[in-house]
Amino acid sequence: MTQESIAILILLGGFFLMILLRFQIAYAVGISTAICLLYLGLPLATICQQMVKGISSFSLMAVPFFITMGVLMGTGGISEKLIALADSLVGWMRGGMAMVNIVASYFFGGISGSAAADTASLGSILIPMMVEQGYDDDFSTAVTITSSCEGLLVPPSHNMVIYATTAGGVSVGSLFLAGYIPGAVLALSLMIGSYIIAVKRNYPKGEKFRLINFFKQVGTSFWALAAVIIVVFGVVFGWFTATESAAIAVIYSLFVSVFIYKGLNWKGVWAVLDECVNTLSIVLILIATSAAFGYCLTYLHVPSMAASAITTLTDNHIIILLLINLILLVLGCIMDMAPIILIATPILLPLAVAAGVHPIQFGIMVVLNCGIGLLTPPVGAVLFIGSAVSKISIERIVKATLPFYICMIVTLLLITFIPEISMFLPNLFAK
Repeated sequence: MTQESIAILILLGGFFLMILLRFQIAYAVGISTAICLLYLGLPLATICQQMVKGISSFSLMAVPFFITMGVLMGTGGISEKLIALADSLVGWMRGGMAMVNIVASYFFGGISGSAAADTASLGSILIPMMVEQGYDDDFSTAVTITSSCEGLLVPPSHNMVIYATTAGGVSVGSLFLAGYIPGAVLALSLMIGSYIIAVKRNYPKGEKFRLINFFKQVGTSFWALAAVIIVVFGVVFGWFTATESAAIAVIYSLFVSVFIYKGLNWKGVWAVLDECVNTLSIVLILIATSAAFGYCLTYLHVPSMAASAITTLTDNHIIILLLINLILLVLGCIMDMAPIILIATPILLPLAVAAGVHPIQFGIMVVLNCGIGLLTPPVGAVLFIGSAVSKISIERIVKATLPFYICMIVTLLLITFIPEISMFLPNLFAK
C-alpha cells in the first residue's frame, strides 16, 4: 500500500472505529485527524490552524443567533398557539390530531429550526392529548418524531447555514426559500400515511372546519409566524444578511416571548441563554474539528478518489444519485447531522453536481437524509427524545414508524429526481 492509502485508512478507519466504540463525534474527528497528520509527517499546528479557519466565517455568526431564536420562541409559550392554529386548519379530518401534529410541526419548524426542539416541545403536549382521544401511544409518537423533520427543511435552519458555509458559494437566502416546498411535500406525504392508518384503525375526527375560528387563530399566532417573515424575506430581498436577520430575529423573539406571549420571565431568559451556549459549544467544536478533518480529506484527494470510484461503477446519473442517498442514509445511522454535513458535503457535492443536481437542491437532499438519520438507531437523537417524552421503548416506536419511513423515502426520491420541488422558489425570486 502507498503512504497515501495508509493515511486514508488511518483517517477514515480510525474515525469509524472510534464511532463504533462510542467516542464523542468531535473527539473521533479530532483524534483521527491528529494521528493521520502525525503519520504524514505534517505539523500538529495544522490542526489548530484549520480549526480556527473553519470557524472564522462571517456566515457562521448566524448559527448562534438562530439557535437562540429557536430556543426563545420554543420556550416562550407559542407551542399551544401553533397547535390551536393547526387544529383550526386540519383538525376536522379523520385522524385529525395526527394531521394537527404534522401541520403544527411545519409551523413550529419555521421558528425553532430543530427536530429535537420540535419533538420535545410539541411532543410533550400532543402525545398525551392524542392518547387521551383514543390514538395508540406508539402511533402518536411516530407521527411526532417523523413530522419534526419538517423543521429541518422549513427555514430558518442553522443546519442550512452550516451546509452553505461548507459547500461554498451557496446563497443562504436561496437555501431558505428552497426548503418550503420540500417541507410541505414531506408534510403532505406524512398526512397521507397518517390518514390511511387512521381510517384503518378508525381514529376520531375533530370539530368541523370554521373559517372564523381559523382567522382567529391566525391572529393569535401572527406574532410567532412573523419571526420567520422577518428572517426569510429580509435575506431574500437583500435588506440584510443572514447574520443580521438572525440577530434582529433574536431581539424580536425575546420581545414576543417576554412581553406579548409572556411565556418567559427574565430568569427564564437567562436559563435559555445558558442552554444556547451549551448547544453552540457542541456545534462549534464539531465545525472546527471537521474543518481539520476536511483538510486531510482534501490533502489526500479523497473527494476525487470517491468520485472516480463511483463513476467507475456506473455512469448512470440515476444510479449515482441513488448511491449518494444510500451513503447519506447509512451515515445518518451512525453520525449526527452536523458532522455528516461537514464531512460528506465536500466529498459528495462534486458527484451530485456532475450528475446534474444544483448545489441548492443537493443541500435539501442532504438535510432530509440527515433528518431520516435522526430517526434511525443506533444514533437517532430524535428517536431517543421521542422515547423519553412518551415513555415508550425504542423497539415499539421504530416498529410504529416503519410506514412513515416509507413516506419519508418517497419524499426524498421526489426531491432527488424532481428538481423543481426545491428550485421553484429560488428560481422565482431570482428573476
